[in-house]
Amino acid sequence: MGNYPIPTNKALSGVRVLDMTHVQAGPTSSQLLAWLGADVVKFEAPTGDITRQQLAVTRNGKREESFYFKMLNSNKRSITVNMKSKAGQEVFEQLVKNCDVIMDNFGPGVLTRLGYPNEKLQELNKGLIIASIKGFGASGPYASYKAYEPIAQAMGGAMAVTGSMEGPPTISGAFIGDSGTGVHLALGICAALYHRTHNGGIGQEVEAAMQDSVLNLCRVKMRDHQRLLGGTAGLSEYSPPTMGLTYVPRALNDSGGGHIGSAIPCKPFGPNDYVYMVAQAPIVPVLLKEIGLAPDDERFAPAAARNKNQVEFWKYVSEYTKNYDKFEVTARFNSLDIPCGPVLSTDEITRDEHLAHREMWVKVEGHPEGDYYTVGMPVKLSLGNVDKIFPSPGLGEHNEEISKSVCGFSDADYKRLQESGAFTSPPKK
Repeated sequence: MGNYPIPTNKALSGVRVLDMTHVQAGPTSSQLLAWLGADVVKFEAPTGDITRQQLAVTRNGKREESFYFKMLNSNKRSITVNMKSKAGQEVFEQLVKNCDVIMDNFGPGVLTRLGYPNEKLQELNKGLIIASIKGFGASGPYASYKAYEPIAQAMGGAMAVTGSMEGPPTISGAFIGDSGTGVHLALGICAALYHRTHNGGIGQEVEAAMQDSVLNLCRVKMRDHQRLLGGTAGLSEYSPPTMGLTYVPRALNDSGGGHIGSAIPCKPFGPNDYVYMVAQAPIVPVLLKEIGLAPDDERFAPAAARNKNQVEFWKYVSEYTKNYDKFEVTARFNSLDIPCGPVLSTDEITRDEHLAHREMWVKVEGHPEGDYYTVGMPVKLSLGNVDKIFPSPGLGEHNEEISKSVCGFSDADYKRLQESGAFTSPPKK
C-alpha cells in the first residue's frame, strides 16, 4: 500500500496519536482524529486487532481482511509491538515520548499490570493526553463490569424506550454505545489538546464511558421522565397512555418531540417502504387539505385534539400515502413544506445521490484486496479535513517507518530491536 502521507495543513496536523484501541469504539474516535489531520499510529499486538478477521468475508475462495477493520482504520499507520518483551517496551516508551495522545480501551488495569500506570506515562511525557474508553468508567460500582454495545444501550437508558410496550426492549440498529462513545472521546481529546496549548503544555486524562455516552444521547427521554412528575402528569405527544407512569414508555415510532410523528407505509409495501413524517403544527392545515380532509377538522387541527387522536390521524395519512411510493410522497410533501423523508435501506444508502454528494459513502482505493467503500467524515470543515480517505494499513506495515521517523531509532537500532522480538510474537513452543 505504500507509505501513508501525513497531512501537513489540516485541523489537527502536528498532533500525533498513539492508538492502542481495538474493535469499534476507540478506532471510531481515532479515525475521526485522523480525518482531521492527526498522525494516528495504530499500535497493535503482533496478532493484530481482532477485527481484522472478525466477520470477514470469503471471496473467490480467499478470506479477506474484514470490512469491520477496513471501515474503522483508514488514514492510520500500523506498528506491531510485543509489549511482553523488553525490546517491545523500549519501542513503546519511545512512542509515548513522541506522541501527544495515547488512547486505549483495555479493561481496567491492563497497562498498569504491564508496568505503565498513568503516572509512569506522564513521567515519560508530561504533556501526554491519556484518553480511554471504558464500559462504565474507571471508578464506581460497575467499573469492573464488561460492556458490549447492547449492554451499554440497556444500562444507558436506550433499550427501555425503544420498541413496543407489547414486546421486549429493543436495541438500536445504530451503534450508539460504541461509535457514540468514540465521538464523545474525540471531542474530549480535542478539548484536552486546546487546554494543553493554553495551560503550560500540561497533559491530562480524558475518559469516556459507554453507559455515560448512551445516557447523554437519551437526554430527550430523560426530559420526558421529569415531565411525568412522578406519575402525576402524562405525555400528550405519546400514543400509548402515560398518565400514572413513573417511567418513559416504549412508543414504537412516535417522534417523542414537540410535534407528533410516525412511520407511514407506502406502496409497494416492502419492509422499508415507509416515510417518516412530522406533523409540524403550522403545516397541519396544508397536510389535512392534501389528504382530503378539511383544514380545520376539529379532530386533528388543534394540537391537543391531534395528540389525542393521533392513531386515527395517521390512518388517514396512510390512506393517502398507500397510493404512492416513498420517494413520490417525500417529493410531494416537501414541496408543501411538510417534514418528511423516506426510510432508506442499506442498499438505498449506497445509491443515494445526496449522500454521494456529501461524500458520506466513499470509495477507498488502493487496498491490496481491492477497492472498498466506507462511511465518510460526518463533520465538514471549510479548512481542515483530509483531502482523501486512504485504505486501512496492513498489520505492521509501518513498523520500520514509525520506528525511525517517530521513535528516532537508527537503522542499527531497528535491526537490533527487530532481532530482539520487539515487533513479533515469540515462536510457539
